[in-house]
Amino acid sequence: MTYPSTYTAYRRSAGKDTSSRQNPLTLEKSQETLPQEEDLGPNDVVIKIHAVSLNYRDVAMLIKEYPVPVTEQGIPCSDCAAEVVGLGSAVKNFKVGDAVAPICNQGDFYPTDDAITVAIGANAPGTLRQYGVYQAKHLVHLPKNLSWEESSMLPCAGVTAWNSLDSLKTVQEHSSALLQGTGGVSMFSLLLCLAAGITPIITSSSNDKIKAIQERISDKVHGLNYKTDDQGARIKEITNDRGVDFVVNNTGVGSLIDDISYLCARGGTVSLVGFLAGWDADWKPSQLMALMGKGAKLKGIAVGSKKDFEDMNTFIEEKNVKLDVMLDRTFGFEDAKKAFDLQLSGNFSGKIVIKVAE
Repeated sequence: MTYPSTYTAYRRSAGKDTSSRQNPLTLEKSQETLPQEEDLGPNDVVIKIHAVSLNYRDVAMLIKEYPVPVTEQGIPCSDCAAEVVGLGSAVKNFKVGDAVAPICNQGDFYPTDDAITVAIGANAPGTLRQYGVYQAKHLVHLPKNLSWEESSMLPCAGVTAWNSLDSLKTVQEHSSALLQGTGGVSMFSLLLCLAAGITPIITSSSNDKIKAIQERISDKVHGLNYKTDDQGARIKEITNDRGVDFVVNNTGVGSLIDDISYLCARGGTVSLVGFLAGWDADWKPSQLMALMGKGAKLKGIAVGSKKDFEDMNTFIEEKNVKLDVMLDRTFGFEDAKKAFDLQLSGNFSGKIVIKVAE
């Protein structure tokens, strides 16, 4: 398969150190060069990017609210679905035409790895571009049952959700999960829960949004309005006083003590995923001792390893999990800025996707 020598990408505008929510960076188009096959390294793979999905991290970098080093005028985004169009001489496990995605943390292959990693879309070139070159070890095969748009949701949001639910290794009878918010990680967690027999409880400040999710996805989804409901009482009601096995915390450290109180009596997991409500908390460190009383764990989530990604893909394919119900809106490549604006606004549920290839 032939591919062009140049392509279009988006880069963040200059000024990352002075940006803010009031003075955000924007996206700027750039022309990039692409090495031809004779110039590739032996382990290089050229990919044609079909679809990119957005995460909060992508807009957080525009407003200086992301806690990882960010390259000045770097190419944003981590999640994509792509097609192999060129191969280095030593690549054996991929062929032209394969559907693939890069792992988010380049170098994070197995949970036991201690190597320093770089994050694509942050301090390494991201995926909001028409083509890219990655080493074969940084790519995974995508599930065969998903579209390009669905597959683009997997690398960050999907693996984060998978890890937040302990890779579905600790599921018991009557297991349940509290999923904060209706963004990508929560919605992905919801679908994994349904496929694994876990009762999902989704939170929102909008009863209409909760109802829409229940109608669109499943009546097995329970809703909790965090502005009007007594969360603890509602969780007890849904779980017959048992408490939840998992809390997927997308809001930040402020709610951790409440999160622990929502867990079942023994062995639950609070997964700290996001920081939507900021970095501050008004609880005392001694309150974390509640974890000991329940034999529970507080788990920091930094996406996951390549093995996690591969294990999740196997589960999705075996269970024929479909992700189309997560798709809130699709934008064309030319409208990438509009997609970012919607992501920053929060006026959506699930995932926003940019269709890169025609």
